[in-house]
Amino acid sequence: MSDTKTPETRIINGSEIVVECLKEQGVKTVFGYPGGAILNIYDALYKHQDEITHVLTSHEQGAAHAADGYARATGKVGVCLATSGPGATNLVTGIATAYMDSIPVVAITCNVGVSLLGKDSFQEIDILGVTMPITKYNFIVKDVTKLAEVIRRAFTIAQSGRPGPVLIDITKDVTAADCEYTPMEPETVQLQKGTILEEDMETALELIRKSSKPFIFVGGGAVLANASEELRTLAHRIQAPVADSLMGKGAFDGTDELYTGMVGMHGTKASNFGISECDLLIVAGARFSDRVTGNAQKFAKNARILQIDVDAAEINKNIRTDASIIGDLKVVLRKLNAHLDPMNHDEWIAHIERLKEMYPLRYDKSVLTGPGIVEAVYTMTEGDALVCTEVGQHQMWAAQYYKYSKPRTLLTSGGLGTMGYGLGAALGAKLGCRDMGQPDKVVINIAGDGCFRMNMNEIATATRYNIPVIQVIINNHVLGMVRQWQTLFYGKRYSHTVLNDSVDFVKLAEAMGAKAYRVTRLDEFKEAFREALELCAPVVIDCQINCDDKVFPMVSPGAPIQDAFDDTDLKIEVK
Repeated sequence: MSDTKTPETRIINGSEIVVECLKEQGVKTVFGYPGGAILNIYDALYKHQDEITHVLTSHEQGAAHAADGYARATGKVGVCLATSGPGATNLVTGIATAYMDSIPVVAITCNVGVSLLGKDSFQEIDILGVTMPITKYNFIVKDVTKLAEVIRRAFTIAQSGRPGPVLIDITKDVTAADCEYTPMEPETVQLQKGTILEEDMETALELIRKSSKPFIFVGGGAVLANASEELRTLAHRIQAPVADSLMGKGAFDGTDELYTGMVGMHGTKASNFGISECDLLIVAGARFSDRVTGNAQKFAKNARILQIDVDAAEINKNIRTDASIIGDLKVVLRKLNAHLDPMNHDEWIAHIERLKEMYPLRYDKSVLTGPGIVEAVYTMTEGDALVCTEVGQHQMWAAQYYKYSKPRTLLTSGGLGTMGYGLGAALGAKLGCRDMGQPDKVVINIAGDGCFRMNMNEIATATRYNIPVIQVIINNHVLGMVRQWQTLFYGKRYSHTVLNDSVDFVKLAEAMGAKAYRVTRLDEFKEAFREALELCAPVVIDCQINCDDKVFPMVSPGAPIQDAFDDTDLKIEVK
């Protein structure tokens, strides 16, 4: 006779079903903001606060970004909640951010009762219609008997294949209605293997074996697939240099001898020139963003292109390929590695090394700069921090000058380019590290002053819960990246990009309960950052830099990536 107990069926209301299903999925932390339509669920969360931690953010957008950061840092599904109407619509930017970067998030919103739908009721919005283009799938639940099934499906969909956000909208009457609930074990998400065709594998192996100048380009899909070890094996087995996209950072060790840096608009010249000269480009989980390819007609024109992706829709979407393999990247790379013997491309690697020596990243070390700050952060954290960023110049400096040796250590908005993303994501990431048994992981958000203004209210969230994130503001008193374009391409017409007003970030941070510093020199920054590492509390460091500092190298919009230029090409003196 079996000792296995049959799961107990109980009669509970819809709100309790939501909480029980979250517990089934192993959810430990959720982010949100209550309101009238979702009050029943918040009442249930109150009763289960010892099992699920709810973090009240300062704004629903902060909750969405926190859920996103939690997911990126842990590899698990992030969860956010909001009420109907403006609560739900305030999640939209965060949902779109997750969608563009293929991040598994489940957003739970509540709506007016079924009898009030479609009547322009108070705080009613068709959130399904609003989010349909920016979710992997979305649901509205009008029948409590369907609620548990929908929540379980949402978590499976968010994680399977190419990950992405899923929205569940629940009418208020469903959250109050009673229903039978039977616990279930969460469905195991299977890796996508059935689409890996033998003929595609053979074609790929033939291309690799015939190549004399192979190059590997790594995208965010490699991070999501946890394929770092397989990538390292492939690169060293076929002796190929490796570049990454912004989203691919950390999938391949940034300190590895084969690593050449980021590729694209602000990629290194070694990466851009190397990809332009290679005879085979192996693309691992990248979608050929326009910021990577530059002029698509001239991208990697000397190369055969082999693209490996879990999503068939990415093949030939932006760049025509010569061969492709559809399937989970980790599985595909394992299969390729099993059939490849070690290869020798010493002459090609020596050429790439010369490019790296000829075109190093460089900046003015006599004054406080973004690159200098990022390098100091890298040195003082020994390369073992989790770095979040907002979007702009500081984001590119964080990508260029911090060496990411592990995946899930750079969290940034790539596809949507969301200003205001980083601080909420940092809060989510820090709590995710706690839930994963790494409570002492150093989490830093690097922001520009323009980005920090957008969601700086989340400093209040950090202090309310004593979430010890370090907020570094690269403050040039302008919208730096936009100003850079205005300088280079718009005749220095600085239309609405100057932020030289009376806003004092130190006083604002202190008013919200954080420790804050203002620094103007690198030694001052190092001292402030050292104290921040020791404090184990929310800290804001306002770093004053020159408004005309620029991100180099750069590729002009529409130009091929081999036309990358820097300050030397423009005859701008840098000491």
